[in-house]
Amino acid sequence: MASRIIGQAKGKANEVHVFIASGVVHQRADWGSIHEKICQLLIPLRTSMPFYNSEDERQHGLRQLQQRQKHLIEFCYTVAQKYLFEGKHADAVPAALHSLRFRMNVHGLSSVELVPAYLLLAEASLGLGRIVQAEEYLSQAQWTVLKSTECSHATHSLLHRNLGLLYMAKENYEEARYHLANDIYFASCAFGTEDIKTSGGYFHLANLFYGLKKLDLADTLYTKVSEIWDKYLDDRYQVLSQARIQQIDLLGKQFETDTGLDEAQEAEAIRILTSILNIRESTSDTAPQKTIFVLKTLAQEYAMRAFSLSREQQLSDQEQSTIQELLSLISAEETHPVT
Repeated sequence: MASRIIGQAKGKANEVHVFIASGVVHQRADWGSIHEKICQLLIPLRTSMPFYNSEDERQHGLRQLQQRQKHLIEFCYTVAQKYLFEGKHADAVPAALHSLRFRMNVHGLSSVELVPAYLLLAEASLGLGRIVQAEEYLSQAQWTVLKSTECSHATHSLLHRNLGLLYMAKENYEEARYHLANDIYFASCAFGTEDIKTSGGYFHLANLFYGLKKLDLADTLYTKVSEIWDKYLDDRYQVLSQARIQQIDLLGKQFETDTGLDEAQEAEAIRILTSILNIRESTSDTAPQKTIFVLKTLAQEYAMRAFSLSREQQLSDQEQSTIQELLSLISAEETHPVT
């Protein structure tokens, strides 16, 4: 089945690029989901290049232009990811298309750097029930990866994850399991087996087993995901607490958030942990401690977000102290074994 997708990609490479270009036109009415966030950032890109007195000045101007485009690539990508984790698939499409266009401008039409944007568009299409459209984006992504000699483990992981989701949507569970297993393998190579970036593969594979009523396998994977996020949040809180005690800022920079996550990663954490909590609550009669464990982890995520917002909004010291005391209680609570 996978080879069929690759074969389609060879014959449709140009067709997919045309499809993307027309997609931009069709999605223009929906650009409010991203356009208002980047409107000011687009102004320098739409302004004609000034006259430079020397080649050095011209090259400096081009480098600045590329830096702006690269910033927009990552910003649009993060916004699109956040929408996807929140289940707002239609809103994710314009942001992902912007990311793709900027990637094409910076890296060209055949670069492996386009793959993450193709995968965002594929996932959004799956969420909207447009399986054929998702296949077209995935076929282009897969063909681009196969042609590249410099594709990272992280990109391979994302490709297999999206192929796994495609085959789950098509109810081809054997193929889905194959790709999700490869997702976990490549993510482990890139980040380690216990990293939050690897946890997404475990989570989707757990969902597959849960849907197939293989509850023991699903339970083991849901537990692993919960433990990964719990350890990450607890470790992050301990580092931040120590930094505050010593009145220092890590790397001499202000923390973007107290969780150390960007907006997309925070949305992912909440989606994953909330989904697992719902499953745990439905089986709480047999394993209430598992529900308690997920609730503790989710509570710590929300508490850290609340503390971050309290600092950004400059709430009173008393209000910040109250949230910090809650965080201390959650962190100090002895974790019950998850069995």
